[in-house]
Amino acid sequence: MSLSRREFLQMLAMGAAAGLVYEGGPGNRTALAAGKNPGGLYDVPPFGNVSLLHMTDCHAQLQPIYFREPSINIGVGAARGKPPHLVGEALLRHFKIAPGSIEAHAFTYLDFEQAARRYGKIGGFAHLATLVKNLRASRPGRTLLLDGGDTWQGSATALWTKGQDMVDAQKLLGVDIMTAHWEFTYGAERVKEIVDKDLKGHIEFLAQNVNDATWGELIFKPYVIREINKIPVAVIGQAFPYTPIANPRYMIPDWSFGINDDHMQKMVDEVRANGAQVVAVLSHNGMDVDLKMASRVRGIDVILGGHTHDAVPAPSLVKNAGGKTLVINSGSNSKYLAVLDLDVKNGKVADYRFKMLPVFANLLPPDKEMAAYIEKVRAPYAGKLGEKLAVTESLLYRRGNFNGTFDQLIIDALLTVQGADIAFSPGFRWGTTLLPGDTILMEHLMDQTAITYATATVNQLTGEQIKVILEDIADNLYHTDPYYQQGGDMVRVGGLQYTLDINQTHGKRIQNATVRGKPLDAGKKYKVAGWASVQPIEPGKPVWDVVAEYLRAAKTVRVGQPYIPRLKGASGNPGYAV
Repeated sequence: MSLSRREFLQMLAMGAAAGLVYEGGPGNRTALAAGKNPGGLYDVPPFGNVSLLHMTDCHAQLQPIYFREPSINIGVGAARGKPPHLVGEALLRHFKIAPGSIEAHAFTYLDFEQAARRYGKIGGFAHLATLVKNLRASRPGRTLLLDGGDTWQGSATALWTKGQDMVDAQKLLGVDIMTAHWEFTYGAERVKEIVDKDLKGHIEFLAQNVNDATWGELIFKPYVIREINKIPVAVIGQAFPYTPIANPRYMIPDWSFGINDDHMQKMVDEVRANGAQVVAVLSHNGMDVDLKMASRVRGIDVILGGHTHDAVPAPSLVKNAGGKTLVINSGSNSKYLAVLDLDVKNGKVADYRFKMLPVFANLLPPDKEMAAYIEKVRAPYAGKLGEKLAVTESLLYRRGNFNGTFDQLIIDALLTVQGADIAFSPGFRWGTTLLPGDTILMEHLMDQTAITYATATVNQLTGEQIKVILEDIADNLYHTDPYYQQGGDMVRVGGLQYTLDINQTHGKRIQNATVRGKPLDAGKKYKVAGWASVQPIEPGKPVWDVVAEYLRAAKTVRVGQPYIPRLKGASGNPGYAV
């Protein structure tokens, strides 16, 4: 299906008038009361002569889902009070978004349940494909579709097909260029197989910062220069620099990673010397790292970033020795598509227009070809995906610096089933949201846990070891230098309470730790349950089996306020709204 911009907007308007756009799904024939023509959300007139479409961190979500944005995303040091560290009402004020609007629902957690029932699910590759095709039709011969990575991981079908379902979906969507992070957790051999066979001739896989650990040679192409509308456009890839630390080193034993901004400067200079009039970096650094890189590397027009799942409605403009660089982050879970239109004159970017488009499934008709593909690729797994485990009486979500209710559910399951004193669950930022009254399917549980190293563990750790673990993770999150941050959230904990001083330094942030009301004893050993160990361990029961056992027994679950440590230094911070 290929529509002109006018035809596309007319179709949306007629659909809303005819009751084809529903509130709360097809069972409810009340049209969305968005306060304006629903088609206006996607009315993005072309501008300039080059258009970059950007998506990132979809985490293998082919189907429309719910996804709640965070209520805690605290910035420290120079990042305090600046994007992306704004939540709720502070974010609305900063970006001048009307409270209660469809955009307010897209970018914040505010009134999430009510707004989610009103506006419906977001994302889904069939709906995303319709939006991409419309934008390309309105900008013929001048678009590039860039994928920032974390695409092949995050769902049961991605895990069970070793990423193949997502690779084929990317090709069908028309992705031109990508970089990576969680892709590497399928192992070096599988990544190279996909890059050399499946992507060849279709999608450029770029990374200027992944090298052979012995010889220092680049593993992947660092950049590509494409002529778009007769304008040479360079895209440089930046894979997640801390992959061997945040994920198992043994999966990529012969590759080294890093930020490597000196080499980035070399690549920028090289593409400029080769005639590039636009230089874009497709990054998986995380936004705070992107902002610092933009201040250090000259000659980049725009950094299109991901990893930290920050949905930022407008670019940040960063000054550096060579001029200015736009920094963009485009959210996660196929929830957004960023549109950056550039006006290139006299060999350089003269002006731009930007729009972050939420992908509302109720407002975008599914693309027939993509919908058929998704149905086909999911069909062999329908029975396993559709197993009913329990019903939730609470909003279940994962997102926020310290905990989410789905994280809390995993913690409760680990404590109960593993019979542990303490439970740890990693601070992942991917995972879908369920509304009260929803049935928790095996698919939903896998959305939270589907990784290649998901073995549930029980270890004996001393209080001192536990304190060191907490301090290390807190330093990753709240170090004032972004180059020492790795982009995840704080480990979720159960059976343990503590105070965290976000303004302290490493070794001093974790205070007043207690276990079931008693002070954490440095010399005492505690039984600690967890999962997702980055160290080589014997294969065992995956965490989804542990949580599924808990849910089947419970049948109905209610999760109250998830545990959040007592915070010092967070009062008045616009990234803290609890």
